[in-house]
Amino acid sequence: MDSEEGTQQPHLVLAHKLFLLRHSDVQDIEKVRLKDEVFAAVKSDDMAPLYETLVADSVLESDQGLLDSMRAKIDEEIKKLDEKIADAQENLGESEVREANLAKSLYFIRIGDKEKALEQLKVTESKTVAVGQKMDLVFYTLQLGFFYMDFDLISKSIDKAKSLFEEGGDWERKNRLKVYEGLYCMSTRNFKKAADLFLDSISTFTTYELFPYDKFIFYTVLTSIISLDRVSLKQKVVDAPEILTVIEKIPYLSEFLNALYDCQYKSFFVAFAGLTEQIKLDRYLQPHFRYFMREVRIVVYSQFLESYKSVTIEAMAKAFGVTVEFIDLELSRFIAAGKLHCKIDKVAGVLETNRPDAKNALYQATIKQGDFLLNRIQKLSRVIDL
Repeated sequence: MDSEEGTQQPHLVLAHKLFLLRHSDVQDIEKVRLKDEVFAAVKSDDMAPLYETLVADSVLESDQGLLDSMRAKIDEEIKKLDEKIADAQENLGESEVREANLAKSLYFIRIGDKEKALEQLKVTESKTVAVGQKMDLVFYTLQLGFFYMDFDLISKSIDKAKSLFEEGGDWERKNRLKVYEGLYCMSTRNFKKAADLFLDSISTFTTYELFPYDKFIFYTVLTSIISLDRVSLKQKVVDAPEILTVIEKIPYLSEFLNALYDCQYKSFFVAFAGLTEQIKLDRYLQPHFRYFMREVRIVVYSQFLESYKSVTIEAMAKAFGVTVEFIDLELSRFIAAGKLHCKIDKVAGVLETNRPDAKNALYQATIKQGDFLLNRIQKLSRVIDL
């Protein structure tokens, strides 16, 4: 699962195609092309375990002759790899034994046999001494985790990598791990931490095996918009030279970011509508599509309302280029959920903001925590008395 600089790991490209093939919003004519490409990739790498799964899921048609052929090739290749391992153990040194075991691990990854790949990676790790090489094995495991979207495996591997870095490790691998962890955080809806990790990695990005640089910038901008305040967004994203060099290549993203910062709300909504398709067709973001759409709207509505003590609903609707009914319905939902601090005067057609007082909120929180602590102490004292 290794990758040349600037080239996405082929298995992750295949994973994205499989995601699109199962997506209801992808056109049938596009699915025909995707199906052919998936079949060609599975056949060329003899991915018999994955082929069986795809046949069972009715993604590909069953071909017993092809399956038997792939299994025969796999058996033959494993026999050769086992012979190389045996030869290395008998006639060569420890590094050659490790390389032979690593080759077998990579072969299991290539054919899509997850369980055997993980098992063989553990064997390879037992033959590995250098921290850097152990880290590389963790990266292979992480790539495997992202292929199958196995978040438990990813989480454990990230924790393992961090413990390895306590023993040593170079900065290049540490920076790569930030991108892996950022992608994991984004995939599990921890957008704030994902944004921080991505922003830390902008100038040192080398993780091309996961995705191209423009895709990395796409994720960085999206996670930052719902995580950072205006000042931080300006410093770290809007004016960042690394982002400015790439952002124009990504449809709607520049308009989306700059319209938000420049308070051009009508343009923002147009760009936002254009971006929804890209978000919906991204395998990492799609499960959080509705949540992300909601959070972005909260950010933009909050920003608009911060400028006013009171404003008419009609003026707000005009600023966003939508109807009064739409804005009324939107704000009603967010106010009821406690996401926006304002109230609607339906008779006068006016929005009145009631910004929360930070000191008062802290006071209330302290009182609440104090009550909770007193209750716990009282319960504890009763237990002790008994």
